[in-house]
Amino acid sequence: MFSTFNINYRSGEAIYQQIYNEVVKEISLGLLLPQEKIATVRELATSLGINPNTVSKAYQMLEQNGYIYSVVGKGSFVADSSGKLAGLKESTMRDLKKDMTNAHHLGVAYEDVIDLANEVYNGGGNSDA
Repeated sequence: MFSTFNINYRSGEAIYQQIYNEVVKEISLGLLLPQEKIATVRELATSLGINPNTVSKAYQMLEQNGYIYSVVGKGSFVADSSGKLAGLKESTMRDLKKDMTNAHHLGVAYEDVIDLANEVYNGGGNSDA
């Protein structure tokens, strides 16, 4: 269903946004596959110890953005969003290249860029940073 979610209750990021991000990440990494049933709102809320409305808000956003779909009486399922994810990754890489070029022109040290990448990829990054 879901691997262990990485929810940080102390971060400034809303919990529903963290859930959204975690589901998108699991889909992107192939941990959740198209047509796979995902946890119900109640199941996920119980496992995370949070209000079901928080999970519901994340699921609504995921559905609006085409990552999941719901079937009445059956639950929520992973949508085939591979094309969307490929486009998002490509766009993100373009933005990253532009930002890194700007950082280079501003004199940001290569080591600082590597340190930041390590921080983000080792779980210490915050999307608001």
